[in-house]
Amino acid sequence: MEKKNIAWEELGFGYISTDYRYVSMYKDGQWDKGALVSDPNVTMNECACVLQYAQTCFEGLKAYTTEDGRIVTFRPDMNAERMESSAAYLEMPVFPKNRFLDAVDQVVAANAAYVPPYGSGATLYVRPYMYGYNAVIGVKPASEYMFRMFVTPVGPYFKGGIKPLTVRISDFDRAAPNGTGHIKAGLNYAMSLHAIVDAHEKGFDENIYLDPATRTTIEETGGANVLFVTKDGKIVTPRSSSILPSITRRSLLYVAKEYLGLQVEERPITLAEVRENMAECGLCGTAAVISPVGKIVDHGNEICLPAGMVEMGPITKKLYDTLTGIQMGRIQAPTGWIREIRV
Repeated sequence: MEKKNIAWEELGFGYISTDYRYVSMYKDGQWDKGALVSDPNVTMNECACVLQYAQTCFEGLKAYTTEDGRIVTFRPDMNAERMESSAAYLEMPVFPKNRFLDAVDQVVAANAAYVPPYGSGATLYVRPYMYGYNAVIGVKPASEYMFRMFVTPVGPYFKGGIKPLTVRISDFDRAAPNGTGHIKAGLNYAMSLHAIVDAHEKGFDENIYLDPATRTTIEETGGANVLFVTKDGKIVTPRSSSILPSITRRSLLYVAKEYLGLQVEERPITLAEVRENMAECGLCGTAAVISPVGKIVDHGNEICLPAGMVEMGPITKKLYDTLTGIQMGRIQAPTGWIREIRV
């Protein structure tokens, strides 16, 4: 199979239309059989529920070329399960897990020419999403839904690749107490757009949000979970009911404990503890895997992490190297983590 003529090493994190995407419609109480289509455009009524009331959820995962030339995806079963939870919470019909996995297999295989080669630094991003399709003017769930999945080759999420970021403590709240912070709803990301534009205008790479109830403990950023390394080498991540359960974060915690023999804790983390006890910090998610943080700014007061602004801290780098090694086939993966795509 001949790859597309793309400058893989020069890719940013942007959209490139590929040859096929998967589409399935829910109508009259059931999903149709679904199919691959070539048209990247969506046509819907002006009063479609998603346009009026933002009834939509999505996922994000990646396909990779391994060291030995296979095309694989990383833990897509967990994306399927998380999307089931998101859909149910938004009163949307669940797209079955087995069909989700089959759709991933189909759309990646059909676009195999767009899967970047091993060693290029690029990957194939897979975006499943679902939305209320029919016209709804009263505030209520839709009765018809469209499930779609497209792919696009991407480079690093943050410009310049892996280098320590400067983030700020945001005055905005990412999610409401007992709200939708724990699901991957499109509305959560819409709420973060003003905050991230404001952060960029003021010279910061990202926002770190505090818990919405008391604003005393660390939650996450607009697009990633947060992971800390304490000065005595423990891996610590925030625990909260309004944090999205990141698949990458959960995988990194497993790697820390089972592969690197580190102590792992999930618990509330105060800003004061970050200032006094944290040596390293990383933002973890599908898009970036783990991006190091060198400085956290709290309303003009700088928290300069001991790992510094030059490169990843030593433990963060071990986590990154181990997880990406698993994804790329250089390190033996736990059972069930890697799903091979037959082309």
